[in-house]
Amino acid sequence: MVRDVKSFGSRYGAGVRKKYKKIIDKMKEPTRCPYCDKIVILKRISIGIWQCKKCNTIFTGGAYVPRTTLGKSFTPEEKVRL
Repeated sequence: MVRDVKSFGSRYGAGVRKKYKKIIDKMKEPTRCPYCDKIVILKRISIGIWQCKKCNTIFTGGAYVPRTTLGKSFTPEEKVRL
């Protein structure tokens, strides 16, 4: 997604633009909806509030990613059995 970073032009420095691009790419990649289990691009309504385009459910998550690493550690289906 070069378009997002291109809007900055030459301002703010290369490091900040690279970090911004990495965050935006991660935010807009397809992820699995926790309710309907379909892989879709989730829509961010507000900071930490996400909506699935397929099942239309609204749920909370991270600010830039729908599921954070801390949130993943609390879901029982993803725990590793020792």
